[in-house]
Amino acid sequence: MTSAAHRHHHQHHDDAHGFVAAVEQASSERGLRLTPLRREVLELVAGAGKPVKAYDLLDRLREKHGNAAPPTVYRALDFLLENGFIHKLESINAYVSCHHPQEAHQVPFLICDTCQCAQEVCDERVAELIEAQAKALGFRPQAQTLEVHGTCKNCRESV
Repeated sequence: MTSAAHRHHHQHHDDAHGFVAAVEQASSERGLRLTPLRREVLELVAGAGKPVKAYDLLDRLREKHGNAAPPTVYRALDFLLENGFIHKLESINAYVSCHHPQEAHQVPFLICDTCQCAQEVCDERVAELIEAQAKALGFRPQAQTLEVHGTCKNCRESV
């Protein structure tokens, strides 16, 4: 892992178009094939603005392509996950775009149980701390999933 001083010195993408462009560039640099369907699924995830479930993506694809099938969506999602372009939020079985698609990383998420928004915590110290603790205990980590549920600032303020 990198040091805590190296905290995502790459571009952060909040807008869907900038994000898709960054993924296209990263795909090209890595020699990956971002097919039209993969790009379309990526655009749907990026444009959702909050975590989106696979079957919601399938419904959106069927609006354009009436014959879209679940395996098609899951294959596209698998490609995007494997290459670090999106994250899967295990606790709610939904997908979000990665704020840093140029670099593979594992980050915690803050998930609002009221509005279902998810915020990527862009601080590598959390993942590094968990990995260091695991190694100190003789455990070899292969993946991390840290999801913190609660209520976001907007939902707390609107009550």
